[in-house]
Amino acid sequence: MSSSLTQPPSGTIRTLLDERARSGGVAIVFPETSDELTWADLRDAAKVVASDLTARGLSKGESVAILQPNGREGVVAFYGCLYGGFRATMINLAAGPDAISYCLEHSEAKIAFVHASQTELFEGAALEGTQFVPVANTATETELFPLAPEDHALLMYTSGTTGRPKGVLHSHASLLAGGWTTAVAHRLTTEDRGFCVLPIYHINGLCVTVISALVSGGSISMVSKFSASRFWEQAAQAEVTWFSVVPTIISHLLHGSPMPDADTKRRIRFGRSASSALAIETQQGFESRFGIGIVETMGLTETAAQILSNPLERSLQKIGSPGTAYGNEARIADPDQNPCPPEVEGEIQVRGPNVMLGYLKNPEATTGTFTGDWLRTGDLGRMDKDGFVYVTGRLKELIIKGGENIAPREIDEALYTHADVVEAAAFARPCKTYGERVEAAVRLCEGSQASADELISICIERVGKFKAPERVHILNDLPKGPSGKIQRMKLAGLISEPAE
Repeated sequence: MSSSLTQPPSGTIRTLLDERARSGGVAIVFPETSDELTWADLRDAAKVVASDLTARGLSKGESVAILQPNGREGVVAFYGCLYGGFRATMINLAAGPDAISYCLEHSEAKIAFVHASQTELFEGAALEGTQFVPVANTATETELFPLAPEDHALLMYTSGTTGRPKGVLHSHASLLAGGWTTAVAHRLTTEDRGFCVLPIYHINGLCVTVISALVSGGSISMVSKFSASRFWEQAAQAEVTWFSVVPTIISHLLHGSPMPDADTKRRIRFGRSASSALAIETQQGFESRFGIGIVETMGLTETAAQILSNPLERSLQKIGSPGTAYGNEARIADPDQNPCPPEVEGEIQVRGPNVMLGYLKNPEATTGTFTGDWLRTGDLGRMDKDGFVYVTGRLKELIIKGGENIAPREIDEALYTHADVVEAAAFARPCKTYGERVEAAVRLCEGSQASADELISICIERVGKFKAPERVHILNDLPKGPSGKIQRMKLAGLISEPAE
């Protein structure tokens, strides 16, 4: 099976995993341990876990919490839950005890697969009624539940930067469609090997890399976490042909990684960026230094990751845009939910087979997120005559200064033009005069002598004095979610306001 498919795979994760096992080949390699799983190994291990969960008396569709970093145990736990007809509930290990407690309680998970490194975290967050069990490795003869494409497969909680996290529900069908959108856009085949450096408890790492390999019949290389110093070495060792990362990782590689060898550069067909907007200067700098093209994309937890992608061919890409719809439909809608004409700003909306079932136990939020069968992303953008979408901001992140809407991304882009800026995020601060004023936070590369005044001057030159930040805060690090996406909504609360 390859990206020549004209529609998502039919059936369930179980039926496709069985098909891969019959076809043979390697599924996952782990460079850090020199371990590997063939598709047959993975299916057999998943079946053992599925049988064990069934024998424990869980009902079909029940949540099973997974507190696992990237690795063999976590992948087997994930596939085992789905193979058995249970709801894999991926817990964000960076969320903190309170958020994890909420997710465990809200999901009603009775069973949790907890990695040895996460035992203390689990014990500090677990509620009475959630049992910590090992990932089974001994077969139990148990008849598994029958499965259908519409059955629940995944429960993944949003980062919850504004209020309680929402539990996004995906079916077997929408998960497979999510992996298919990636396989189609990037023409993945059985010969491709992806590089999984993003956590699989985030939708990007899970669907874009892991599920796309299941759909395409290719393979992946998985490491426990991203390392700028070892990235190219690990990519070479596993002979990867593509990778999916986020803009902060691209920036860290640009500013702090050694050069890949010639064979690695030749082997890698493309790198892929998602989760937040990629600054034009960062993309151009990366491609110039490493000679590897970056394909900018866009995705959501609610859409099993990808909704938009640029073409693979650089001549067809539009830099600054996350591309056009692949495997689903996208549109720009006005406040009355009517389609906008080309180049008119509105809300980005999407519909297709990869869209979630809804939010668990939250019908009000589910209803508010849909207009008909269109999912409202909450992102602002415009679409050109060729169908390329340009993201201009988040509805919730807009800075409203003196009644004028200012998109933070515009200021981010200006800051990234300075060669020493590794991370940047503009944000709003309450202001008596204008209602809100613009500030920004940056992380600079090691040894940089750039000053806040210098960065403000660049912004004034690029976006004008009114939009430029009044203050730029130079930090050691910016708050980020599990995928590495900068959480700008947290900045005002984390950075104390200087005295006037």
